[in-house]
Amino acid sequence: MRTDLFDFELPAERIALRPAQPRDAARLLVVEASGSLHDRVVSDLPQWLKAGDQIVVNDTKVISAQLRGRRIGRETEPKIEATLIKRLDASRWQALVKPAKKLAAGDLVRFGNEGKVCLLGHLDAEVEEKGEEGEVTLSFSFHGPALDSAIADLGSPPLPPYIASKRTPDEQDAADYQTMFATNEGAVAAPTAGLHFTPALETALRERGVGIVRLTLHVGAGTFLPVKVDDTAEHKMHSEWGTISPEAAEALNAARAKGGRIVAVGTTSMRLLESAATEDGTVRPFADETAIFITPGYRFRAVDMLLTNFHLPRSTLFMLVSAFSGLKTMKRAYAHAIDNGYRFYSYGDACLLFRGDN
Repeated sequence: MRTDLFDFELPAERIALRPAQPRDAARLLVVEASGSLHDRVVSDLPQWLKAGDQIVVNDTKVISAQLRGRRIGRETEPKIEATLIKRLDASRWQALVKPAKKLAAGDLVRFGNEGKVCLLGHLDAEVEEKGEEGEVTLSFSFHGPALDSAIADLGSPPLPPYIASKRTPDEQDAADYQTMFATNEGAVAAPTAGLHFTPALETALRERGVGIVRLTLHVGAGTFLPVKVDDTAEHKMHSEWGTISPEAAEALNAARAKGGRIVAVGTTSMRLLESAATEDGTVRPFADETAIFITPGYRFRAVDMLLTNFHLPRSTLFMLVSAFSGLKTMKRAYAHAIDNGYRFYSYGDACLLFRGDN
């Protein structure tokens, strides 16, 4: 499909720079399968679900994946900023770096900031390989838990550029950019639909008879990048690591057998569930990478409803929600959201989508 079919104009003032407080006070646009739109708030979510439905949340935890340092060992020592996007092994990460033109294979980058202590006060990495679009393979001087500790000490959570470009990230973001379910470290971006949940909302859902099932997909930065090719068939998705436990799969299959619906919280949960599902919708245990790319025409197997934020134009995520509820429906829903002051992107409001008949 043509990528420009998924474009739309978004006024800059619609981009949220801070989350709603409390989190479940964010607005919720309900989009029914018929295309009917309803303006609600996230705390109303239980009213749209029934006993036996299963909410599926992503319990990944965002790591301090943004590192700042300088190239050393040559005549000049330019500043380097690296965002870790994928762990390759115990000591190597794939990263996006700026400015990429300042680095070449074999260069040494020293990460560290004044006032922070990491063993000797810094963390060194050799540029092992350099790609064509600013990505590099960094081989660090530490490995395993020692490397994890160093990254946690020297790094910071990488806020999306549409927030970081408008204000300076601060200590509040360290809490705001984690979901209440975050337990398994490994993501470099938050599964943002989960940011809307509070203990009060969880209690209300359980009192309604709705189950909450956890899975893990370590979100990579590539998921949120705009599609730059003219045809979606030419876009290559970044792969991400995910796991669905046998217990989680069993709970979902048992609920569906009794008529319960599977409600994915976020496109990350959706993508992992669809990666693990068989043709008949059975969810299998899963522990692997997925690079599933969902566009209109895809036949959904496992997911009946989707709670998600409002996404960037021309992004794979807007393509996914258009596949789920229909492109015309989603363009109308987004136009409604823009006209009625909904807040977009990671810290913004949410929509609850029913699966369309497309």
